Amino acid sequence: MTSLFPALTDAPADRPALRFGDRSLTYAELATATGLLAGRLGNAGRVAVWATPTLETAVAVVAALRAGVPAVPLNPKSGEKELGHILSDSAPSLVLAAPGDELPAAVRDLPRIDVTPDTTSTAAPTSTSTDDDPALVVYTSGTTGPPKGAVIPRRAIASTLDALADAWQWTGEDVLVHGLPLFHVHGLVLGILGPLRRGGSVRHLGRFSTQGVARELSDGATMLFGVPTMYHRIAQSLAEEPELAKALGRARLLVSGSAALPVHDHERITAATGRRVIERYGMTETLMNTSVRADGEARAGTVGVPLPGVELRLVEEDGAPITSYDGETVGEIQVRGPNLFTEYLNRPDATAAAFTADGWFRTGDMAVRESDGYVRIVGRKATDLIKSGGYKIGAGEIENALLEHPGVREAAVTGEPDADLGERIVAWIVPADPAAPPGLEELAAHVASRLAPHKRPRVLHHLPSLPRNDMGKIMKRSLTHG
Repeated sequence: MTSLFPALTDAPADRPALRFGDRSLTYAELATATGLLAGRLGNAGRVAVWATPTLETAVAVVAALRAGVPAVPLNPKSGEKELGHILSDSAPSLVLAAPGDELPAAVRDLPRIDVTPDTTSTAAPTSTSTDDDPALVVYTSGTTGPPKGAVIPRRAIASTLDALADAWQWTGEDVLVHGLPLFHVHGLVLGILGPLRRGGSVRHLGRFSTQGVARELSDGATMLFGVPTMYHRIAQSLAEEPELAKALGRARLLVSGSAALPVHDHERITAATGRRVIERYGMTETLMNTSVRADGEARAGTVGVPLPGVELRLVEEDGAPITSYDGETVGEIQVRGPNLFTEYLNRPDATAAAFTADGWFRTGDMAVRESDGYVRIVGRKATDLIKSGGYKIGAGEIENALLEHPGVREAAVTGEPDADLGERIVAWIVPADPAAPPGLEELAAHVASRLAPHKRPRVLHHLPSLPRNDMGKIMKRSLTHG
């Protein structure tokens, strides 16, 4: 078995590996702490990890991976019903948690190991895991029923992180800063396991703040990972926080993911810092599929090109591949490669439905592709593809156009049934000034002038805020037509 973390033995012993606030571990200390904990896990089957944004969570997951034991990260904000489902479905033999964590009733019945990073004695874990063995079971958000456990093999983690190293020129000299949750692929696999595979350092903010970002990037950090809500806050703060603009200008790489970053936030950040935010595209089931490359063109609104080793195609509704890419034809993204999950745990039906007969994974994401390979995502097939007047329209580009209007702070676009058009376009906006919100006629003209008349909204709702999940994605199923 190839090691997921060769740097635990190869990196300089005193190089910082993890830092959470004022607590940190060097590579030597992390190797010791995770080796001892891995030895305690033995043949534990699956283990649950109470995934708070702490040093203990990082140690717990790395220890489980070193022991060859699949880890099931638990979102501490999950409700009792969801936690109960995840625990009964994944059947972990124990839970790993920080000593002070108070666990809810659904988790309390599990045997518990308190993670107290011990750096005083050594143990070398032995594992007979293969590259195809499960590393993580990560539960999807469950928008269409109970969450499904995506079984992510060790090869998927290794191949995704190595492909990103190629695309982003990511090395052991890089120091990453982020404030993302650690129960999700973005924050955990990319944000914690990524630096550790490269032999670099990660500084976790605990909780995202623009001041924390400015402090770390001014103190030697080279990369920032965030989600659009974080970059939106950064864009809004730049005028009042000159140190933030200066710090971002020093960064080697600013990466946004988990949802599309609006074009106007791209432009505000670039104008103030001289740096372009690059986007990448992935899912729980596929880890990372595409990215703008560090040595490529950072085109706002695109997620770049397929990563090394990843095959990507767009298909029509009948499954026929789109053969000519013109930047306009909308199709569903399908991917194939070593980055894919193995199965949905205990759901052979859902696993079979997710793949074509020849092994392509149906992502459910709709996109257009430029002739040079750049991919632009226009939304989810289930919630963002609107069929209106004979056109297939992606909600994402209309949202971007709405956000360019000075009277719009946030925007979401959905479709609703229409006897004449099939579906009509509905805009949900949070006005910049609630006392003087822009009207439908004004916004429809604004969109029609930027995109095309058939893409203009026909219905408008004003809201005080948009419903979002922990990763900043708008939960469109919570938007009800009243």
